[in-house]
Amino acid sequence: MTSPGWFSQPYPPEGASAAEGIRNQLGKPELDHLTILVRESAQNSWDARKSPGTTVDFRIDLQTVSAAHTAAWRQHLLRKAPLNEHLPLRESLRKGVIRLLSISDRGTHGLGGPTRADEVTGARTDFVSFLRNIGEPRNTELGGGTYGFGKGILYLMSRPGVIIVHTRCRYEGRFQTRLMGAAMWKSYLAADNNLGERRFTGRHWWGDDSGEVIEPLVGPDAEAVAQQLGLRPFGADETGTTITLVDPDLEDGEPAEIAAYIAETIAWQLWPKMVEQPDGTVPMRFAVTCDGISYPVPDPAEFHPLRLFVAAYRAMSGSDGRDLWCKRPKRLLGRLGLQRKPVLPMEPTRAAEIAGIDRSVHHICLMRPAELVVTYWQGPKPASELISYAGVFRADVAMDDIYASAEPPTHDSWNFQSLENPDRSFVSTTFRRFNEELAGLLDLAGSGATEVSQVSLGAASDKFAPLVGGTWGIGSATDYGRPGDTKAPVPGRRPAQREDPEFDYEYIEPEPAPSAVGVNGSQGNGSGDRTAGGGSTGTPVPERRRVPRARVTYCGDPYLDEYQGTAVLIQEFQLPAPMVQRVGVELAVALTTDGGRETDPPLGAEQPALVGWEDDCGGLSATPSYVIEGGDGKIWKAVVKPAADTMTEILITVQRVGV
Repeated sequence: MTSPGWFSQPYPPEGASAAEGIRNQLGKPELDHLTILVRESAQNSWDARKSPGTTVDFRIDLQTVSAAHTAAWRQHLLRKAPLNEHLPLRESLRKGVIRLLSISDRGTHGLGGPTRADEVTGARTDFVSFLRNIGEPRNTELGGGTYGFGKGILYLMSRPGVIIVHTRCRYEGRFQTRLMGAAMWKSYLAADNNLGERRFTGRHWWGDDSGEVIEPLVGPDAEAVAQQLGLRPFGADETGTTITLVDPDLEDGEPAEIAAYIAETIAWQLWPKMVEQPDGTVPMRFAVTCDGISYPVPDPAEFHPLRLFVAAYRAMSGSDGRDLWCKRPKRLLGRLGLQRKPVLPMEPTRAAEIAGIDRSVHHICLMRPAELVVTYWQGPKPASELISYAGVFRADVAMDDIYASAEPPTHDSWNFQSLENPDRSFVSTTFRRFNEELAGLLDLAGSGATEVSQVSLGAASDKFAPLVGGTWGIGSATDYGRPGDTKAPVPGRRPAQREDPEFDYEYIEPEPAPSAVGVNGSQGNGSGDRTAGGGSTGTPVPERRRVPRARVTYCGDPYLDEYQGTAVLIQEFQLPAPMVQRVGVELAVALTTDGGRETDPPLGAEQPALVGWEDDCGGLSATPSYVIEGGDGKIWKAVVKPAADTMTEILITVQRVGV
């Protein structure tokens, strides 16, 4: 078996690029390194997919090198390794715990083609483009990448700047496994055998150093060393690539926390690749693990608020999409889909903040035809924080090169200022068209018309103070009596000395005794009749009995929800008494100007309204009141449309039906 070793690149007479220059190609991006790593590596995997209909499996694994593999890492990786001051690999591998971050794809071509940069071939040159050359133009039509500077993030994310590449491809008609390492650190001066002091670029390669040029381990040698290192193997007919970062820089975060962050970052940055296509397939499948524990990637179709972007994507792809044009010169720029919904403000996570999303969504996701997220362009905020909109713009295929040329190495923005006309005009016009479309969506022209789904709910105190309800009399100076209250004195009734709060009391008028003629001809009620005077004759006294009290139990506070595109408030409740009861609702508002309660609105002012009553099966009855059999533990919902810019008070009324 060939033993791998290191080779450090000296400066040739004609010059070369220093490692520092390559590492700095990314500049000072706004995105953090982990996000760039996710974006760039997934983009490379997507560009390497086998065919347009193939699903790419992409995964990121954070792992600790096991005791069974630690010796192999030190043995193989430290052979002929540069001094620590020239490449700090020894420091990383001599730690008590060696950590790795591996990025894998399957369903891709792998890094095929020749292994030497000076070989001339008409085939794919993925291997030399990735491991040897820098700045080559993309060779994938409509791919996500451009000149390959983004791969510098792999070296930046490794503390010693070292990566190990394990790939399987088809080369010259056969499957071939390859294993090679590469490193970028800093240029330096050092003695070179008997040649004296010499300058080195700071670039290093690890592999088969038996020839004049260092080469990857191939075939059985590559598979044997990969197995000793514990790298993920390939199936018999499987192709793809695994890139392992040695001693990843996790910015002092706990590995488990970083894994969870990566999983959510994948959702925010790569969600278009997770959307099911019309044929039922998904472009990419994602997985994240940390020491064998899986951290699921959120489903964007269910994940708040990405589901709004998914809806916009589907609108863009369907009949609701809008073509955006540049008029001079006339050119189709791309297609836009927009969606607006009442959505609760969120507490932004780190992944959302890095994506540029704060408490509410008012953004358009920019994409090229490869359908990889470029950025979330921030549009004007709606009048209410509880109303959100999302858009998806996909550049037209014919415009792909123009938008690609407007991207920096990290592909996270479109900078039209760097372009010449007419390309500059095309990209700048795109953003003007966004504003025009959003002006219509948000009624920025001030037409005064307010659709139901545009109800502004956010001007009330601290957004959630508007949701007041659940108890009689809260927030109001009005003295309400409870429906069905029987405490008031009633003529002919005997007041109860003590009352059970679980029961009401009612009086039953006794049936009068049948009239009878006595033997002496007199009439009477019979000897058993009770009278008001307590004797055996006179006015009958009503009997008093207990009956269950009709009452309502509120299940928490009201909360905001959506019903048929309309923002609504939901008050959940139960009826604990086992009896037939009629429920109703009394609604009131408190204007945000003075905090007062309004039961008689000003002329023309909007008032909250009951939408209906929802049962535990989701059925809605749109009636002012509703008859319910209580006592079964079911939770019912009062669905209310609130008035704009108000606090809404929801009071459920209840009355017993029948005896």
